[in-house]
Amino acid sequence: MIDSIKSKISNNIRITEEEALNLYKDVDLLTLGSLAQERRFNLVPNKHVSFVIDTNLNYTNICDAYCSFCAFYRTDPSDPSSYTYSVDQMIDKIRKAREKGCTTILMQGGLNSDIPFEFYTEIVSRTVKEFPDITPHFFSAPEIMKMTEVSGLTIKEVFQELKKAGQRTMPGGGSEILTNEIKSKISRFKPKNSVDQWTDVHRNAHDVGIYTTATMMYGHLEDDSDIIETLSHIRKVQDEAINSKPAKFTAFIPWSFKKDNTALGKKITKEAGPNQYLRIIAISRIFLDNINHIQASWFSEGYKTGQIALSFGADDFGGTLFDENVMLSAGFYNRTSVDGIKKLINDAGYEAVQRTTEYDLIEVTSKAI
Repeated sequence: MIDSIKSKISNNIRITEEEALNLYKDVDLLTLGSLAQERRFNLVPNKHVSFVIDTNLNYTNICDAYCSFCAFYRTDPSDPSSYTYSVDQMIDKIRKAREKGCTTILMQGGLNSDIPFEFYTEIVSRTVKEFPDITPHFFSAPEIMKMTEVSGLTIKEVFQELKKAGQRTMPGGGSEILTNEIKSKISRFKPKNSVDQWTDVHRNAHDVGIYTTATMMYGHLEDDSDIIETLSHIRKVQDEAINSKPAKFTAFIPWSFKKDNTALGKKITKEAGPNQYLRIIAISRIFLDNINHIQASWFSEGYKTGQIALSFGADDFGGTLFDENVMLSAGFYNRTSVDGIKKLINDAGYEAVQRTTEYDLIEVTSKAI
């Protein structure tokens, strides 16, 4: 079977879920990486590796999802460590990020029922009006579901209002593992423990012309088949988008669960390591044949593993993430600068290229060493 799968990959033929599971479980790591690189260069036929200058801002850490994998959220507004910022306060944070050179703001927050829908549309409209050179890469699927709850609007109507305010892209958070069994075990909040909720949100975003990313957080309760099922849901949504919608997934971004300070972490004896990450990057590149960009994460997996992932099918190196609090709450701290991210890419043998949120390339900024 492996030889027939290799032949399919060489001839740009789609592989099945069963074939993907066999590859992921049974093929040695270096062979898997070689097959992924073959498909990478068929889709992205140069040695460019893109990155974006961005930061990650949070407007509230109050959340009623009670996700067992999260160390970031608070449930009690009177807790001295809880916060909910105003639109003015967030605009000030965006202004400071712009002064650092950011072109994209990735903004997410907890699921806070006390925040009215107008907060979300106002923060989008003010961002695009006051900082026209900044892309508001705001909110995630669970936040969209919270907006439907507080506004009484449908998912599509929420997106229509956000787009009217100026939003054009959205991150893929909230997917974790896209199987109902796993999602129900790690979150008791219904929109976060249903595969259909996450996929429906992204389908509706694509319907109204908002580009999104797809993500996966692994390394907790899932097994190998759950990994492949997750990729299969994402590939199906992308097929629909490519065939009939004005927007689609721009990239796929996996990262490993960080267990410190989390309830779920008490059930996990060991975090996922570099070998599993490289396997996931490679199988993602091979199986997700309709998504051009696979992101290697120096941020969540460490500099060296991120660099190696560029030889296992990844063609993007994420962003600078000057500010980040979700993983920091789980005891994980990793930072770099614009020059640092360029050097990491170049030292891995690739050419650093700055990009927009929509993955349009701006320029080749430095050459491979």
